[in-house]
Amino acid sequence: MASIEWLEGGARVVGLDLRVPDAAILDSALHAEIVGIDAPFGWPEAFIAFLSAHRDDRQGPPDPNPDAARRILAFRETDRVVAAATGNQPLSVATNLLGLTAMRASGLLAALRDRGEPVERAGFGRVVEVYPAASMRCWGLPVVPYKGTNPAGLTGMVDALLGAAPWLDLGSFEHSCRTSDDAFDAVIASLTARSRAIGNWIPPGDDQRTLASREGWIVLPSSDLNALPSL
Repeated sequence: MASIEWLEGGARVVGLDLRVPDAAILDSALHAEIVGIDAPFGWPEAFIAFLSAHRDDRQGPPDPNPDAARRILAFRETDRVVAAATGNQPLSVATNLLGLTAMRASGLLAALRDRGEPVERAGFGRVVEVYPAASMRCWGLPVVPYKGTNPAGLTGMVDALLGAAPWLDLGSFEHSCRTSDDAFDAVIASLTARSRAIGNWIPPGDDQRTLASREGWIVLPSSDLNALPSL
Protein backbone atom coordinates (compact mmCIF):
# COMPACT_ATOMS: atom_id res chain seq x y z
CA MET A 1 0.00 0.00 0.00
CA ALA A 2 1.52 3.29 -1.16
CA SER A 3 0.40 6.73 -0.01
CA ILE A 4 1.41 9.77 -2.04
CA GLU A 5 1.21 13.40 -0.97
CA TRP A 6 0.67 15.77 -3.88
CA LEU A 7 2.43 19.12 -3.77
CA GLU A 8 2.59 22.06 -6.14
CA GLY A 9 4.63 20.78 -9.05
CA GLY A 10 5.53 17.46 -7.47
CA ALA A 11 4.68 14.57 -5.20
CA ARG A 12 6.33 12.43 -2.56
CA VAL A 13 5.66 8.96 -1.26
CA VAL A 14 4.81 9.30 2.43
CA GLY A 15 3.91 5.70 3.16
CA LEU A 16 4.72 2.33 1.66
CA ASP A 17 3.86 -0.92 3.42
CA LEU A 18 3.80 -4.59 2.45
CA ARG A 19 1.56 -7.31 3.89
CA VAL A 20 -1.05 -4.76 4.90
CA PRO A 21 -4.10 -6.11 6.78
CA ASP A 22 -7.58 -5.20 5.59
CA ALA A 23 -8.23 -2.99 8.62
CA ALA A 24 -5.26 -0.77 7.73
CA ILE A 25 -6.33 -0.57 4.10
CA LEU A 26 -9.85 0.45 5.07
CA ASP A 27 -8.64 3.10 7.52
CA SER A 28 -6.29 4.64 4.95
CA ALA A 29 -8.88 4.46 2.17
CA LEU A 30 -11.42 6.41 4.20
CA HIS A 31 -8.91 9.25 4.63
CA ALA A 32 -7.53 9.39 1.08
CA GLU A 33 -8.67 11.66 -1.74
CA ILE A 34 -8.80 8.69 -4.10
CA VAL A 35 -7.81 5.02 -3.89
CA GLY A 36 -6.49 2.72 -6.61
CA ILE A 37 -6.75 -1.03 -5.96
CA ASP A 38 -4.78 -3.44 -8.13
CA ALA A 39 -7.41 -6.18 -8.17
CA PRO A 40 -10.50 -6.97 -10.26
CA PHE A 41 -13.73 -5.45 -8.96
CA GLY A 42 -15.91 -8.15 -10.51
CA TRP A 43 -16.25 -11.20 -12.75
CA PRO A 44 -17.37 -11.48 -16.40
CA GLU A 45 -21.16 -11.36 -16.66
CA ALA A 46 -21.06 -14.17 -19.21
CA PHE A 47 -19.08 -16.33 -16.78
CA ILE A 48 -21.60 -15.77 -13.98
CA ALA A 49 -24.44 -16.71 -16.35
CA PHE A 50 -22.48 -19.81 -17.42
CA LEU A 51 -22.01 -20.95 -13.82
CA SER A 52 -25.68 -20.43 -13.04
CA ALA A 53 -26.75 -22.39 -16.12
CA HIS A 54 -24.36 -25.21 -15.27
CA ARG A 55 -25.60 -25.36 -11.68
CA ASP A 56 -29.22 -25.54 -12.79
CA ASP A 57 -28.65 -28.00 -15.68
CA ARG A 58 -29.64 -25.36 -18.21
CA GLN A 59 -26.37 -25.42 -20.13
CA GLY A 60 -26.83 -25.49 -23.90
CA PRO A 61 -24.93 -27.60 -26.45
CA PRO A 62 -21.24 -26.89 -27.13
CA ASP A 63 -20.54 -23.68 -29.04
CA PRO A 64 -19.41 -24.25 -32.65
CA ASN A 65 -16.47 -21.91 -31.93
CA PRO A 66 -15.46 -23.07 -28.43
CA ASP A 67 -12.21 -21.10 -28.14
CA ALA A 68 -13.92 -17.78 -28.84
CA ALA A 69 -16.82 -18.69 -26.57
CA ARG A 70 -14.46 -19.52 -23.70
CA ARG A 71 -12.64 -16.22 -24.12
CA ILE A 72 -15.96 -14.42 -23.70
CA LEU A 73 -16.46 -16.36 -20.46
CA ALA A 74 -12.91 -15.76 -19.25
CA PHE A 75 -12.50 -12.02 -19.81
CA ARG A 76 -14.41 -8.90 -18.87
CA GLU A 77 -15.21 -6.04 -21.22
CA THR A 78 -12.56 -3.90 -19.52
CA ASP A 79 -9.97 -6.64 -20.04
CA ARG A 80 -10.66 -6.56 -23.77
CA VAL A 81 -10.43 -2.75 -23.83
CA VAL A 82 -7.09 -2.80 -21.98
CA ALA A 83 -5.65 -5.49 -24.26
CA ALA A 84 -6.65 -3.53 -27.37
CA ALA A 85 -5.35 -0.21 -26.02
CA THR A 86 -2.04 -1.35 -24.52
CA GLY A 87 -1.18 -4.80 -25.82
CA ASN A 88 -1.21 -6.07 -22.24
CA GLN A 89 -3.75 -8.87 -21.74
CA PRO A 90 -5.00 -8.80 -18.14
CA LEU A 91 -5.18 -12.14 -16.41
CA SER A 92 -8.57 -13.81 -16.35
CA VAL A 93 -10.34 -13.35 -13.04
CA ALA A 94 -12.55 -16.29 -13.97
CA THR A 95 -9.86 -18.87 -14.79
CA ASN A 96 -6.74 -17.71 -12.92
CA LEU A 97 -5.59 -17.52 -9.30
CA LEU A 98 -6.36 -13.81 -9.68
CA GLY A 99 -9.85 -14.83 -8.57
CA LEU A 100 -8.56 -15.11 -4.99
CA THR A 101 -7.35 -11.52 -5.16
CA ALA A 102 -10.75 -10.46 -6.48
CA MET A 103 -12.40 -12.17 -3.52
CA ARG A 104 -10.33 -10.06 -1.14
CA ALA A 105 -11.15 -6.92 -3.11
CA SER A 106 -14.85 -7.78 -2.94
CA GLY A 107 -14.64 -7.95 0.83
CA LEU A 108 -12.84 -4.61 0.99
CA LEU A 109 -15.43 -2.94 -1.24
CA ALA A 110 -18.23 -4.35 0.90
CA ALA A 111 -16.55 -3.09 4.07
CA LEU A 112 -16.11 0.37 2.56
CA ARG A 113 -19.76 0.42 1.54
CA ASP A 114 -20.79 -0.59 5.05
CA ARG A 115 -18.72 2.31 6.42
CA GLY A 116 -20.62 4.77 4.27
CA GLU A 117 -18.31 4.98 1.24
CA PRO A 118 -20.30 4.62 -2.01
CA VAL A 119 -18.76 1.91 -4.17
CA GLU A 120 -18.88 2.52 -7.93
CA ARG A 121 -17.13 -0.19 -9.95
CA ALA A 122 -17.13 1.61 -13.31
CA GLY A 123 -14.34 4.02 -12.30
CA PHE A 124 -16.39 7.07 -11.37
CA GLY A 125 -16.15 6.69 -7.58
CA ARG A 126 -13.43 7.44 -5.04
CA VAL A 127 -12.20 3.84 -5.09
CA VAL A 128 -11.09 2.62 -8.52
CA GLU A 129 -9.63 -0.49 -10.13
CA VAL A 130 -6.14 -0.14 -11.58
CA TYR A 131 -3.66 -2.34 -13.48
CA PRO A 132 -0.05 -1.12 -13.08
CA ALA A 133 1.35 -2.85 -16.18
CA ALA A 134 -1.26 -1.19 -18.39
CA SER A 135 -0.69 2.22 -16.77
CA MET A 136 3.02 1.99 -17.50
CA ARG A 137 2.22 1.21 -21.14
CA CYS A 138 -0.03 4.27 -21.32
CA TRP A 139 2.77 6.44 -19.90
CA GLY A 140 5.28 5.12 -22.40
CA LEU A 141 7.50 3.46 -19.82
CA PRO A 142 9.60 0.57 -21.16
CA VAL A 143 7.94 -2.40 -19.48
CA VAL A 144 10.44 -5.23 -19.05
CA PRO A 145 10.10 -8.38 -16.93
CA TYR A 146 10.51 -7.20 -13.34
CA LYS A 147 8.42 -9.61 -11.29
CA GLY A 148 9.89 -12.15 -8.91
CA THR A 149 13.55 -12.95 -9.30
CA ASN A 150 14.63 -10.23 -11.73
CA PRO A 151 16.19 -7.47 -9.61
CA ALA A 152 17.88 -5.87 -12.61
CA GLY A 153 14.53 -5.53 -14.36
CA LEU A 154 12.93 -3.97 -11.29
CA THR A 155 15.79 -1.50 -10.82
CA GLY A 156 15.48 -0.56 -14.47
CA MET A 157 11.75 0.09 -14.08
CA VAL A 158 12.36 2.35 -11.07
CA ASP A 159 15.01 4.25 -13.02
CA ALA A 160 12.62 4.61 -15.96
CA LEU A 161 9.85 5.92 -13.69
CA LEU A 162 12.09 8.48 -12.00
CA GLY A 163 13.51 9.54 -15.34
CA ALA A 164 10.02 10.14 -16.75
CA ALA A 165 8.74 11.73 -13.53
CA PRO A 166 11.62 13.72 -11.97
CA TRP A 167 9.08 15.48 -9.75
CA LEU A 168 8.34 12.22 -7.88
CA ASP A 169 10.20 11.80 -4.59
CA LEU A 170 10.34 8.21 -3.37
CA GLY A 171 12.28 9.34 -0.30
CA SER A 172 13.18 6.61 2.15
CA PHE A 173 10.97 4.17 0.22
CA GLU A 174 13.16 4.06 -2.89
CA HIS A 175 15.00 1.00 -1.61
CA SER A 176 11.68 -0.84 -1.12
CA CYS A 177 10.67 -0.05 -4.69
CA ARG A 178 14.00 -1.35 -5.98
CA THR A 179 13.77 -4.61 -4.03
CA SER A 180 10.02 -5.42 -4.06
CA ASP A 181 7.88 -5.51 -7.19
CA ASP A 182 4.82 -5.30 -4.92
CA ALA A 183 6.08 -2.00 -3.49
CA PHE A 184 6.78 -0.66 -6.98
CA ASP A 185 3.34 -1.73 -8.22
CA ALA A 186 1.73 0.00 -5.23
CA VAL A 187 3.36 3.29 -6.23
CA ILE A 188 2.18 2.86 -9.84
CA ALA A 189 -1.33 2.10 -8.55
CA SER A 190 -1.34 5.30 -6.53
CA LEU A 191 -0.09 7.34 -9.49
CA THR A 192 -2.86 5.82 -11.61
CA ALA A 193 -5.44 6.84 -9.03
CA ARG A 194 -4.09 10.38 -9.27
CA SER A 195 -4.59 10.30 -13.03
CA ARG A 196 -8.24 9.41 -12.50
CA ALA A 197 -8.60 12.09 -9.79
CA ILE A 198 -7.60 14.87 -12.17
CA GLY A 199 -9.79 13.51 -14.97
CA ASN A 200 -7.03 12.08 -17.16
CA TRP A 201 -8.42 8.60 -17.81
CA ILE A 202 -10.41 6.56 -20.31
CA PRO A 203 -13.95 5.98 -18.97
CA PRO A 204 -16.36 3.36 -20.25
CA GLY A 205 -18.57 4.44 -23.10
CA ASP A 206 -22.30 4.88 -22.65
CA ASP A 207 -22.83 1.40 -24.08
CA GLN A 208 -20.29 -0.10 -21.66
CA ARG A 209 -21.14 1.62 -18.40
CA THR A 210 -23.87 -0.75 -17.20
CA LEU A 211 -21.62 -3.75 -17.77
CA ALA A 212 -18.67 -1.93 -16.17
CA SER A 213 -20.74 -1.19 -13.09
CA ARG A 214 -21.13 -4.95 -12.63
CA GLU A 215 -17.81 -6.34 -13.88
CA GLY A 216 -15.51 -3.49 -12.87
CA TRP A 217 -13.51 -1.11 -15.05
CA ILE A 218 -9.72 -0.70 -15.17
CA VAL A 219 -8.64 2.94 -15.08
CA LEU A 220 -6.27 3.70 -17.96
CA PRO A 221 -4.39 7.04 -17.85
CA SER A 222 -5.02 9.25 -20.86
CA SER A 223 -2.09 11.67 -20.43
CA ASP A 224 1.62 11.39 -19.68
CA LEU A 225 3.12 11.34 -16.22
CA ASN A 226 4.06 15.01 -16.23
CA ALA A 227 0.39 15.98 -16.19
CA LEU A 228 -0.10 14.42 -12.74
CA PRO A 229 1.40 17.18 -10.53
CA SER A 230 -0.88 19.82 -12.09
CA LEU A 231 -3.21 21.33 -9.49
